[in-house]
Amino acid sequence: MVSSNDDLRRALDRVGEMPYGSGQIAAVEQVIQQADAAGDDEVAFAARMLATTAYVYGGEPARSFVTFSWCLADFDNKPRPWHNRYRHNLLWYFKYMVNGLLAFPEVPLHRATAVLDDMERRYREGGHSLQAVYKMRHRVARHLGADDEAEEWYRRWTTTPRDELSDCAGCDPSTQIDYLAGTGRDEEAVALAEPVLAGRLSCTEQPQGVLSALLMPYLRTGRREEARQAHLRAYRRHRGNLADLWDIGDHITFCVVTGNEVRGLELLERHIDWLDRAPSPAAAMMFAASGALLLGRLDTSGRGELTVRRRAYGERPAAEVPVGVLAGELTEHARRVAARFDERNGTANQSAAVSRRLALTPVGDYLPLSATARRPAPAGTTPAGATGPAPAAEPVLPVRPRVPLDLPATATPTELLDLADDAWRTDRDDDLVTVLAAFDERFADREHEPLVAARRLEFTAVERHRADDVAGAVAVNREAVQRYRQVPDPLREQVVTSRLAVLLALTGEPEEALALAGPATAYLAEHGSGAQRAAAHDRHSVVLAETGRGEEALAAADRAAAEATDADDPHLTARLALRRVRLLELLDRPAEAGEAALRARDLYRELGLAEPYTVACLGYANSLDDPARAVEAYDEALRAATADLQLPVRIGRARALVAGNRAAEAVEDLVEAVAICVERDIVDGAAMLRWELADAYRRAGRAVEAAEAAEEAIGALDRLGQQADADRCRHMLVGVYLSLGEQEMALTLLDELAENLDGPDNLPHRAQVLEEAGQILYNQDRDNVAAQRFAAAAAAYQTAGLRLDELRARRREIAALSWAGDPEAALAAMARADALAASLPVESVGQTGAGADQPFDESGAAGSGGGVDPDPGSDGSEQSADGSGHGHGHGHGHGHENGDEDGPGGPALRWERAMVAETGARALLAAGRETDALDRLAGVADRLRSIEAFGEASQVDLLVGELLVRLGRPGDAEPLLRGTLGGLPEQSPLSRQAAWWLAESLTALGREEEADALRTAYALNVDE
Repeated sequence: MVSSNDDLRRALDRVGEMPYGSGQIAAVEQVIQQADAAGDDEVAFAARMLATTAYVYGGEPARSFVTFSWCLADFDNKPRPWHNRYRHNLLWYFKYMVNGLLAFPEVPLHRATAVLDDMERRYREGGHSLQAVYKMRHRVARHLGADDEAEEWYRRWTTTPRDELSDCAGCDPSTQIDYLAGTGRDEEAVALAEPVLAGRLSCTEQPQGVLSALLMPYLRTGRREEARQAHLRAYRRHRGNLADLWDIGDHITFCVVTGNEVRGLELLERHIDWLDRAPSPAAAMMFAASGALLLGRLDTSGRGELTVRRRAYGERPAAEVPVGVLAGELTEHARRVAARFDERNGTANQSAAVSRRLALTPVGDYLPLSATARRPAPAGTTPAGATGPAPAAEPVLPVRPRVPLDLPATATPTELLDLADDAWRTDRDDDLVTVLAAFDERFADREHEPLVAARRLEFTAVERHRADDVAGAVAVNREAVQRYRQVPDPLREQVVTSRLAVLLALTGEPEEALALAGPATAYLAEHGSGAQRAAAHDRHSVVLAETGRGEEALAAADRAAAEATDADDPHLTARLALRRVRLLELLDRPAEAGEAALRARDLYRELGLAEPYTVACLGYANSLDDPARAVEAYDEALRAATADLQLPVRIGRARALVAGNRAAEAVEDLVEAVAICVERDIVDGAAMLRWELADAYRRAGRAVEAAEAAEEAIGALDRLGQQADADRCRHMLVGVYLSLGEQEMALTLLDELAENLDGPDNLPHRAQVLEEAGQILYNQDRDNVAAQRFAAAAAAYQTAGLRLDELRARRREIAALSWAGDPEAALAAMARADALAASLPVESVGQTGAGADQPFDESGAAGSGGGVDPDPGSDGSEQSADGSGHGHGHGHGHGHENGDEDGPGGPALRWERAMVAETGARALLAAGRETDALDRLAGVADRLRSIEAFGEASQVDLLVGELLVRLGRPGDAEPLLRGTLGGLPEQSPLSRQAAWWLAESLTALGREEEADALRTAYALNVDE
C-alpha cells in the first residue's frame, strides 16, 4: 500500500533532523515499529534506510547489518515505485557493510568478501565506476596484512575515475594518507593532504578524518605546529561520537608520543567507559592498545600512584584503578581481540598491529598541546619560558652594588640590631635575614636587657608578617609595645603602636586601628626625627586608606613627603612616592597617579631596586588610556620584573594588548600568567585567566584554542562554585563553537545555560539563550525543535515583562512551524502573536532585555576588554527565523514609553508588527489560504517604508505579487512585481525570485516573449 500517513512521515522527518546518537536510534526504531504496525511499507523502508546510517554513525554498526539486509531484500524482491529514490543510497551503504563486517571477528571473512563481490556486481550492472569497490578491496587486503595485494588495489583505486558513488573528497584521501603513513611515505601523505585541507569539506567524517590521519606524518616530518593543530581540531570533532572510538585512541597515542601523558590521561578517563559499549571489537582493540601504551608510560615513569576512575559495568564494580593495573588489563584486552581477528583471518596481522602500537616511543621533544600550556623557551629567552618584549640593549636598571655584609664577630646585640635596622630601611631583605639569624645564633641563650629584647620583638613581628602570619604579627607587636612602655622608650613605643595600627587596619579592625594611629602619629610628629615623622604620617595614611578615608589618606601622605625632606633618606622618599601612586589609584585619579608613578620609577631606578621599580612602572602603565603607550610601559616593567611581579605585569600587558586590538600578541602573556597561577596554586586566578585567554584566542581568530581554553575555564569555575562567571564563559563559548561549525556543542551549552538561568532575575537571559538555540536549530532545518525553543523563549520574555522580545520570539515560532510542515500549529502560533501585537501600545513594551543592546554579559575579569559579542561575525543586523535576513536596525527594537506607533518608540513596534503580518501571511499561504494571506498584507509594505525598512518592504511587495499570481490576478501582480524587481539591487537574493514571479504573471497575461526574455536574463528554469 502507498503511504498516506502524514503523521508518520512528519515523525520520520523529525528523526532525520536529530543528531547521530542513541536518541536518534531510539526514535527511528519507534518509527519502524509504528510503520510496521500501520502497514505503511514506504515509511517502513525509509525508516530502515535512515536507521542504517543512524546505527553506523551512532556507534552501533552491528545493528545496521539487519536493517540493510531487510532493505536490500525488499528492494530486490518487492519492487515498488519509491525504491528508485533509494537506489543510490543502497549502493552507497555497501561500503558501510564491508567496513563493518571486517570489524567483527565473529563474522566469517567469506561473508565480508561475499558482500564485496555483490557490491562489485551491482556497480558493474549499474554502469558505475569501480573506484569505490577497489578501495574496499584495498581495505580488506590491508586488514589481512596482504601487503602486495594492498598496494595493487591501492594503485587501481587511485587511478580509476571517481563517480557519484566514490567517497567524498576528504574520506578518500584520509584512507590514502593512512596507508601512505603506514608504509613509511610520510611526505607523500602530507603532500596529498594539502589540496584537500585547502578545499571545503562538509562530510560527517571530515575534516577530522583527514586531520587524524595526518597526526603522525606531520610529527615525523617535523611539522610540529601542524600536528598540534590537527590534534586540537580533529579531537574536538571525535570526542562526542562513540563511533569514532578508534580515532580517539589514535589521539591518545599522539599525546604519548608528544610527551603529553597528562593530557592523554584526561582523554582516556573521558572515554574509558566507552570501551564497555565499543562500536566494534576492532575499535575496542585499538583504543585499548592506545590506553595501554599511555598507562604503561605513566607507570614506568614514576607516576604509578595515579589512578583511573572506571564506572561499574556488568559484574565489574566501580573502582579507582592504578594505572599499572589498568595498563595490564587493556594490554590483555587488545591482544585477546587481535588473536580472534587473526584466527578468523588466518594471519598474524592484527596482533602485529597491536604490538607496534604498544612499542611506540616519543617522537622528538615535548610538544605542548593544550591551549593553556606554556611553550618551551627558545634558547636565549627568559628561564621561565616567557615571551614578551625584546631585551633592552642596556640594563633597564643600574646594577645595585652588592656591598658585602660585615658582621663583626665581636658585634654586640645592639650593634647587630642596628645593622638589622639599616638593612630594613634600605630594602636589603637578604641582609636582614642574615643579621637576625646571626643575632639568634650568637645570643639565643642570653637574657637581654629590656630595650634589646623589645627591639628583637619588633623584628619578630616583621618576620611573622612576611610569613603571612598577620595575626601573629599583631600579637608580637602588642607585646613589643608593652616592652617599650616598661623600658620606658616612648618614641619606640609609638613607632610600634603605629605599625600595630596598620596591621589592625589590614585585618579588619578599623576602630582600634584609627584609635591607635592618630595619637601615635601626633606624638611622633611632635617628638620624632624627620624620618620618624615622615614614617608616622605614611603609616597613618595606610590606616586611613584601609578604612575608606581616601582623601584624608592622601593628605597624610603629603605630610609624610614634606617631612621626608629633612630626613635625607632616598629610600624613604622613594617609598613615600610609591605610596602616593597607590592612593591616587584608590581615588581614581589616573593622570595624577601616572605622574606620581613616573617620579617613583625614577627614584627607584636611581636606587637600583627592581621590585618597587617594577611596581612603579605598573602604576604608570595602569594610568594610561592609550593601549599602545600602556604596552610600552608594561614592556619596561617586564624587563625588570622579579618572579613575584611577573604575574601582574603579564596580566596588565595582555589586557592592554587586547584593548589595542592586538589580541594575538596577548595570548603568550596570558598563557604565561595561567602557568604562573598554576605553579603558585592560585586556583581562582588560573580559572579567570583561562577565560581571558579564551577571549584573546577568539579575538585573534584562533577558535580551536579559544574553545580549549574556555572549556578548561568553565570546568575550573564550576569547581569553584562560580556559576555566574562559568555561565558567562559558556555563552562566549557558544559563539566559538558556532565559528567552528560545532552546532551540537553550541546547542548543548545553550541548553545548560537555559537550565542554569532558572531564577526570576535571570529570565531575560534565559529567554535569550532559548531564542539563540532556536535560531541555530532553524538554520539547521530542524524546524520542529526550533519552534519549541522559540515558544519557550517567548514564554520567558512574557514572564519577564519584555513584550516586544516576546513578539519577536512568537514570530519566529510561526516561521519554524511553517517550515516544519505543520500549518495547523503555525496558524495557532500566528493567532497568539496577533493577539500579543494588538495588545501592545508602545508604553507597555518597556526596554527590551536580552534582545537589546545589552546582551548576556560574558566579559571576563575587569579590564579584559569589556563585554564580548556573542556572535563575533555579526554586523548587528537581525537574522530572523523567517529567513528574511533583514538588516534593519529595528530588528531587535527598543521600546520607549511614548504613546503610539508614531512616537519616538514607535518604529520598533511598527517593524515587529509588520513582520508578524508577513510571517503569518506565509503561514496562511502554506495552509492554502491565499486570499487570507493577501488580505493580511494590506498596507504592510507602506508601513515598513514609513520607518525606512525598504528591504523588508520589498520582501512584502514580492509576497503580495506572488499571491496575486496564485489567485489568478496577473494584471494586478505585473506592475507591482516589475516595480519591486526594478527597486532591488542586482545582487539581491530576492531578484531572481521577483523575476520568476514577474515572468509567471507575464505568461498568464499571454506575453510569452517578454516572459522568456526575462527568464533568459535571470537564468530561470520554467520548471523551477
